[in-house]
Amino acid sequence: MTTTPGRDAPPGEPRRIAYLYLLPGLLLTSLFVLLPLIHTGWLSLFQWDGASVGQWVGLANYEKIFAAARLRELFLHSAVLIVFYSVIPVGLGLFITALMTRRPVRGMTAYRTVLFVPQSVSLVVIAVAWQWMYAPNGIVNAVLGTRRAWLGDFGWALPAIGLIGSWLLTGLCLVLFVAGIQKIDPELYAAARIDGASPVDEFRYVTLPGLRAEISVAVTLTVVAGLRSFDLVYVLTKGGPGTSTSVPGLEIFERAFSRGQVGSASSLAVVLTVLIFAITALIGRLSKEPA
Repeated sequence: MTTTPGRDAPPGEPRRIAYLYLLPGLLLTSLFVLLPLIHTGWLSLFQWDGASVGQWVGLANYEKIFAAARLRELFLHSAVLIVFYSVIPVGLGLFITALMTRRPVRGMTAYRTVLFVPQSVSLVVIAVAWQWMYAPNGIVNAVLGTRRAWLGDFGWALPAIGLIGSWLLTGLCLVLFVAGIQKIDPELYAAARIDGASPVDEFRYVTLPGLRAEISVAVTLTVVAGLRSFDLVYVLTKGGPGTSTSVPGLEIFERAFSRGQVGSASSLAVVLTVLIFAITALIGRLSKEPA
């Protein structure tokens, strides 16, 4: 006699079956995420060059991180990138989505596909393409009528990289919001218009509450992308000119693989990971439905 899991199975059997389904994922997560994270935390307590025997230094690496003004500057650069990677894409995505709720748009599927295409392209390819565009004889200067070396300018290099992030992540946010808005009951918009609500009122009282979950996901993904940015910076400027575009991810790479400071790099990686976890938890808390 066969039993249907969850219906005819003995008490507790569905839970055991669920655990069996989750077990492979838990094992892979533990093997490739948790164990490396724990090992990184252990290495952060040593002064080690990656080859010789490490020397125990305890929390000295962390003390240096919080005391060094240059390392604080790296996180300030990440904060600037968060504006371009998160605030601008989420804002543009919400604005375009709000416009789409006013009237149907033909070819919506094609638009979403085009906007989402950058997500499927390697960041190295994107970086090289934009490097050509930002060149003194590139298309950006041709359109603006200038001859600026954008990626070699101390004041403009970081915003130039940030604008690439804005272009890259706006499509992701828009796709999330357009998918989320389809679950909002159209009668809510109809009722709001009958009551004389303005487009701003519709956006504030209908669209935003309906997209709460999607906004939370978009903000989380984009903020994390800004904090762990590495690929674009490494390919485009390698932290230059000077240290004007250096970010924590690039500093971790250089310390571990260029300077032989594996312990110091591990401590910086742990700090960055804890910061990402804390911000993610904060975003999740703020995005919960009010009681």
